[in-house]
Amino acid sequence: MKLTNYVDGVWQKEAANYTAVLNPANGEELAQVPLSSARDVEKAVAAAKEAQKKWALVPAPKRADYLYEIGRIMKEKKEHLAQVLTKEMGKVIEEARGEVQEGIDMAYYMAGEGRRLFGETVPSELQDKFAMSVRAPIGVVGLITPWNFPIAIATWKSFPAIVAGNAFIWKPATETPLMAYEMALIFQEVGLPHGVANIVFGSGADVGTAMIEHPDVRVISFTGSTETGRHVAELGGRHLKKVSLEMGGKNAVIVMDDADLDLAVEGILWSAFGTAGQRCTACSRVIVHEDVKEELQQRLAESMQGLTMGDGLDESVKVGPVINVKALEKIESYIEIGKQEGAKLVAGGKVLNEGEYAKGHYFEPTLFSDVAWDSLLAQEEIFGPVVSLIAVSSLDEAIEVNNSVAYGLSSSIFSQDVNKVFQAQRDLDTGIVYINAGTTGAEIHLPFGGTKGTGNGHRDSGVAALDVFTEWKSIYIDYSGKLQRAQIDTE
Repeated sequence: MKLTNYVDGVWQKEAANYTAVLNPANGEELAQVPLSSARDVEKAVAAAKEAQKKWALVPAPKRADYLYEIGRIMKEKKEHLAQVLTKEMGKVIEEARGEVQEGIDMAYYMAGEGRRLFGETVPSELQDKFAMSVRAPIGVVGLITPWNFPIAIATWKSFPAIVAGNAFIWKPATETPLMAYEMALIFQEVGLPHGVANIVFGSGADVGTAMIEHPDVRVISFTGSTETGRHVAELGGRHLKKVSLEMGGKNAVIVMDDADLDLAVEGILWSAFGTAGQRCTACSRVIVHEDVKEELQQRLAESMQGLTMGDGLDESVKVGPVINVKALEKIESYIEIGKQEGAKLVAGGKVLNEGEYAKGHYFEPTLFSDVAWDSLLAQEEIFGPVVSLIAVSSLDEAIEVNNSVAYGLSSSIFSQDVNKVFQAQRDLDTGIVYINAGTTGAEIHLPFGGTKGTGNGHRDSGVAALDVFTEWKSIYIDYSGKLQRAQIDTE
């Protein structure tokens, strides 16, 4: 199967250059994806710009009707979409179903905003004058999405863009383009006006850069690594773009001495090894009170033995493959770093490449103990199934260790003490805080994003996502019949 770009409601001709899309579980080739050029971006932007002029004039509730239909069809195709997602990305099938459901939820949620999109009316300081603010569409927006959540994150960005009256160009990751193809089919099926949704496949260096530099693309919404995000911000800043960044994390679960350890173990396993640790919200550190450290370590090591690995299409599998060989090499390099730094390898730590694992990209769920809070193992994002235990003696120390990293996406605390809980939710410097749960599990009606190296102040999901894809317009209506000068004629 050779994919082609989707521009102005039409599948384009085959590209000159392609690269293979491989199933990370077994190396099977699933498709060929185009490596597009700046010329392809130019064509897509022209189509989007023309379509957006008409789309902005469609009443928002009518724009929302398309999202309701998109959600309905996604719901009908949920199992098919989940199967495709698992094949191209590798996450286990129950997680894939959850990710598709997240997209369905976002469709219905943002459709509801079609009858809201609230502005404000405020009293004017002058007599016979009316003042209000409204949300206005921005125009053409560019979406750059990662491989680890190929449908959920795309819906976080595209659905608010649609309901707000924008057209978009979407560059999905080349590792996982099939979900973009499936979404384009759904856009066609619901009759979304041509040019509102455009998909251009290709590399960040070629397609992503062309999008950022194009003068008619007003917004760039990016999710990916912090390193790439910095480049996006720098390039976007030179072109005065509005840039929304959602980047890395080095997320921690804090386990206090009064915690329910059974619940903590369950939450850590899910957060650390779900999606094989390839989540920006994955638990990479466990900051544990020294009084329960040994018991927690033992329970974690024992529970990890029950984590089945393999092809995510197998319903019994709990941990699937990582995305590619490069990811394996990066994870393996951090195992060596951890050993050199003096951390104790408790479990895992190896690439699985024999027998049933020979054709895929599998890494054992890994647990380090006695990890120094300021070590590379505890500070840098690994993006794999590796978790480090860091012992502390108090809640204050736990919060300090949590906040010591360059990222600020997600954090968690397990405690039965309401005072500790309230102190933690106040003082943990992350955009998301969980109480007696792991570091993953965000819901679509709340803002998603983080502080410090995780982002630049914008948020995906929730009403906050509309701030990325709208401009505030203030409107003053003077019906006094005379010139009234604000701040001057008020006395």
